[in-house]
Amino acid sequence: KYATVAANSRGRFYSEPESRTRTPFQRDRDRIIHSTTFRRLKHKTQVFVYHEGDHYRTRLTHSIEVAQIARALARALRVDEDLAEALALAHDFGHTPFGHAGEDALNEMMRDYGGFDHNAQSLRCVTKLERQYAEFDGLNLSWESLEGLVKHNGPIGQAGEDIPYPIAEFNALYDLELGQYSAIEAQCAAIADDIAYNAHDLDDGLRAGLFELDDLAPLPLAGNALARIRKEYRDLEDKRVIHEIVRNQITAMVEDVIDHSIKALEELNPASDRDVREAGKTIVTFSRQMAKTEATIKAFLYKTMYRAPSVMAVRANAQEILRDLFAIYFCGDAQMPNEWGLDWKDASGRVDDKKRARLVSDFLAGMTDNFAISEHRRLFDVTPDLG
Repeated sequence: KYATVAANSRGRFYSEPESRTRTPFQRDRDRIIHSTTFRRLKHKTQVFVYHEGDHYRTRLTHSIEVAQIARALARALRVDEDLAEALALAHDFGHTPFGHAGEDALNEMMRDYGGFDHNAQSLRCVTKLERQYAEFDGLNLSWESLEGLVKHNGPIGQAGEDIPYPIAEFNALYDLELGQYSAIEAQCAAIADDIAYNAHDLDDGLRAGLFELDDLAPLPLAGNALARIRKEYRDLEDKRVIHEIVRNQITAMVEDVIDHSIKALEELNPASDRDVREAGKTIVTFSRQMAKTEATIKAFLYKTMYRAPSVMAVRANAQEILRDLFAIYFCGDAQMPNEWGLDWKDASGRVDDKKRARLVSDFLAGMTDNFAISEHRRLFDVTPDLG
């Protein structure tokens, strides 16, 4: 009764006939998978740049892993799996090349023009920047998918918090009820993201040699799994040990979320998805003890991986590439492809810098790592080394 019911969907911004064979949320998922934005995630970085190895996570592989966990959570909580999957697959649409380093650089360049936020950019991708359909821009997703995409991490604009410009702009046309919490399905996608990257960044960090297996011994979950595996399988190769640690950690976190969320739902006893949105808190969460465990794992990864000297060096060079590209496109010394629209003048002939900056930002945010590097090499004599 607290699930989001596809048959009761609030519809789409542009009216369309319903599908004979798919629910609105299945249709949303399919549109997301067939989008160009989804395909570009293949060459967008999680932590490492694209050419450092075939086995590191990209935004695409991460999104698929998040979707698998989100579906498992949705199934256990008896809510709409297709909506949870769709939101998981699209949650990273707005990420720039070079991971959070790229986002920070783009936000810096956009400071005077409304800023840059990857969640807001995800909304912009599915409502404006995808241009495939004959009758509309964007993917024309259902209200529930748009709401979940924007608010999967909670309400927006609370306590005087600024609402990112692209979200405020679209919300003025199509009210996504920004002050309320999202549905259970979106909450499943949000915590699935945390579960996935906490586990898989351990895998990628070990592959990269940023830390060793023995460094995991003090960690909760991973350390316990390591001790048990070494006791049971004395001569097991490291690759298999790592896989066992990752799968054990994912399982423990998923089961904790399910158990804790079922208890929270029993206490709240929501009669509809509306009650979930008006609950005043996130329902799909870790238990208090698992939340502490997760914080410990994040702190370890922050210190040993995200702020490792080798990663920080790549981060600085990646940001230099995006700053250079923004500057040269913005001033007009380099032209973007014609489909991006090069007329930045209003009716009086004045140049609209805010519009120009947003177009350049959209173009850069959609780039893959390798395309950003190749564009920099084409336009500049020297390109920072990301090797």
